[in-house]
Amino acid sequence: MSKEERIEKLEQEIMACTKCSLHKTRKNVVVGAGSLDTGVMFIGEAPGFNEDMKGEPFVGRAGGVLDRLLKSVGLERKDIYIANILKCRPPGNRNPTGEEIRACTPYLDEQISIIRPRVLATLGSFPMSYVFGKFGLKEDKIGMVHGKVFSISNLAGIRKIVPLYHPAVATYNPGRMAMLLDDFKVIGELLEGEAKG
Repeated sequence: MSKEERIEKLEQEIMACTKCSLHKTRKNVVVGAGSLDTGVMFIGEAPGFNEDMKGEPFVGRAGGVLDRLLKSVGLERKDIYIANILKCRPPGNRNPTGEEIRACTPYLDEQISIIRPRVLATLGSFPMSYVFGKFGLKEDKIGMVHGKVFSISNLAGIRKIVPLYHPAVATYNPGRMAMLLDDFKVIGELLEGEAKG
């Protein structure tokens, strides 16, 4: 089965999912979007209001910040893949519960397995916590590890994990944009290094 066929099958599974109560309140499932042949996959927390309305990841204000960050390292949405740990919006944009994360992350694991990115970039503390746990990294506060590169070795071929602040921080505090841009340089350097092989 091709990557496209595998993603399509997974998408149908996610659309029909009733594993947690979020299926009752969602308007649209937000599976993920982007290139299936990318070197970098970004993982956010959960869809917000705009994402739930459109069924696409990062389309609100935080999405605008993300686009600017990507552009700063010569990337566009079509060059990356972006998914969330939850595929449905928690009411009122509340934090995901442990039960919701456990119910939904097998879908994310499958996306990672299909795309096989060399770099996983987490956006915010919930995705960081999940990915660090999954790959056996010692968890720390995001303020201590943002923009750092963690090397891992596994069967999926992922070699680097980069925890980043969620782009929304710049919508609450525009002064944080410089820090986000600085952290994103690491993604650009990693992909450049990968391209040089």
